[in-house]
Amino acid sequence: MTRFFQFEADFVDSLRCIPMQVRYKLDTCGIKLKLPEWNQFSQEDRQALIDRPCTTPAEIQAYRQWLQDLVFQYTGKSASELPVEDNPDWMNAATVPASIWEKAGEFGVTLSSEQWANLPPIERFVLIKLSRSSHENRNFLPALKEFHLID
Repeated sequence: MTRFFQFEADFVDSLRCIPMQVRYKLDTCGIKLKLPEWNQFSQEDRQALIDRPCTTPAEIQAYRQWLQDLVFQYTGKSASELPVEDNPDWMNAATVPASIWEKAGEFGVTLSSEQWANLPPIERFVLIKLSRSSHENRNFLPALKEFHLID
């Protein structure tokens, strides 16, 4: 099932930016896809990156190889690789990462451990990504609202 977030509504129709569900798959398979690379892909290839499964070890490996081939096809270069964490923070339902506490605190919000634990991994992933200082975080507050963590 394809899930786009409400805070992505301004670009999902055109897919001019990399949707969070693809970013989740990229971190899962260990590929760093740059926006200029994404923008070279056809609309069909972008949609395939959304639709292709990337959950089981076999799917993750297949997604990774297909994406590497795709980047090479369009750019003549291999995609950059990322280390794949054995236990990424978004899979840890027991501990709210410090970056989330800090970013939420900027808005006067405190997330409980129970709220964090009740989020699906993709939503925890999104909040982690949106809380990092290296990411444009204007969507952190809209994500908190969308995930029903604040009113």
